[in-house]
Amino acid sequence: MRLRLTLTYSALFLLAGSVLLGVTYGLVANSLSVNSAAAASLKASKYAVPASGVCSSSKVPAQQMARCKQQAQDSLLKAAAASAAAEQAQTLDHLLYYSLGALGLTVVTSAWLGWIVAGRALRPVHAITAAARRASEENLTERIALTGPDDELKELADTFDAMLGRLDAAFASQRRFVANASHELRTPLTVMRTAIDVTLAKPGRTQDQLEAMAAEVRDAVEHAEVLIEALLTLARSDRGVRGRELADLAVLAEDALDAASAAIKGRPVAVEARLRQGSTLGDPVLISRLVTNLVDNAIRHNVPDGWIRVETGTRGGMAFIDVANSGDVIPADSVPSLLEPFQRLSDRAGSPDGTGLGLSIVRSVVIAHHGQISVRERQEGGLEISVLLPGRAG
Repeated sequence: MRLRLTLTYSALFLLAGSVLLGVTYGLVANSLSVNSAAAASLKASKYAVPASGVCSSSKVPAQQMARCKQQAQDSLLKAAAASAAAEQAQTLDHLLYYSLGALGLTVVTSAWLGWIVAGRALRPVHAITAAARRASEENLTERIALTGPDDELKELADTFDAMLGRLDAAFASQRRFVANASHELRTPLTVMRTAIDVTLAKPGRTQDQLEAMAAEVRDAVEHAEVLIEALLTLARSDRGVRGRELADLAVLAEDALDAASAAIKGRPVAVEARLRQGSTLGDPVLISRLVTNLVDNAIRHNVPDGWIRVETGTRGGMAFIDVANSGDVIPADSVPSLLEPFQRLSDRAGSPDGTGLGLSIVRSVVIAHHGQISVRERQEGGLEISVLLPGRAG
């Protein structure tokens, strides 16, 4: 790039210099032609009188004397014209040679200066290239931090720094996710192994002890299945939406409330449903899981004799579902973290309050469908979650 820029600068300078030289040479040649004709006439008129005198001194008839004077004058004009032409040619040759020499020298100088300027201009590109080479999954903390005027190269460097920042955050989030997922998956396995080892260590195992051990193992297996299913759903939503079908949030919300009827009675909580048609295009499985997770989250993180409110419909050309619930008071600074994987208010692995993936799956599904989600804490306790999805024509 530096060489190409230098050659481009030099070629443009050579072209401009050649045009300027050509124009200058033409103007000077035209001016010398006019001046040479005037100078030749002046010289001829200067020597015309002595030449006429030579003819007059000869004793010849008048007719021959006139012819002599005319011949002398013509000879003077030709000699003067030839002398002026020789001077003009010499002057133009000197002008051409000196101009070509100066043009060559300036082209070489411009190439040298262009090489230096191109190197300085491309210095940020070398910094960006070096940073890209140093960047890796384990080293994303370095930044170019280019200083100088706000030009295109600084904009490129700032964009590259921002990209490194996003990659650093994404890799850090991925590492946390993998660590938390492995810990969560290890928990039910530990529970099963402990239950089996404790039971087998007893010398006189009874039928009741074996059945209790089997029930504990079954609960741990169910927890692992729920966690694995949630992880698969999260991975599927992160890949984006491939097929789109028409789905009605009102129907999905009604199905989710019917499926959670046992949990609603067991808590118990009062349910207020305002279900109006809210049609959207998307992956019906993911959207159904989104609605189910919202309802399950409102029931699970509630208080006895509490309430939940589910509302669906259309707002601003988009389908929406709003889910609000009573519950414990949630600090405002803790609300954004609830959308992250494995983030619970109890901050304890293996918590009975679910897998810690419910709301993160909701957010991932919303992002995959190019929707919007907002989570707000209630001063009296509980949460208000609002999800907007593109309407039927979105």
